[in-house]
Amino acid sequence: MRQNSWEPVATAINRSLYGELMVCSMSTQLFYIQETANLKGNEQMHTHLVPASYHRVTASGSALRLMNGDTEQSIIQTLVGCLKNAEQRDKQVREGLMTMLDDAPDSYRTFIESIIQWQDYAEIHLQNSKDDAQQITEKELWL
Repeated sequence: MRQNSWEPVATAINRSLYGELMVCSMSTQLFYIQETANLKGNEQMHTHLVPASYHRVTASGSALRLMNGDTEQSIIQTLVGCLKNAEQRDKQVREGLMTMLDDAPDSYRTFIESIIQWQDYAEIHLQNSKDDAQQITEKELWL
């Protein structure tokens, strides 16, 4: 397996991570604004956002290691497991974001819609990373 075959995986997961950075920053900001400090769904959403972020960071590190020539099967297993776990956590993150949107004061709806767009971006690139990784790994890892 060529080192560079991991480059698309690493690029896509880093793009996903960038979107996640924005989701984290913007949704956490709402805790510090009086009108949204107790916004329904935000605290619950963060119980899934934090592990989703961890899984993206770990997948990113794994992809970089593979791209730079590490070949341990356990790194590939870590990458695949983290991509799958992040995808599962994203489902609950999205549920929380929708609850937040429903509960938000009108003056913050556009802001929360922007968070949702960043979540869309994070999810699209997570899927791209998964698709790229599936092309260069054994099918059994994805079952």
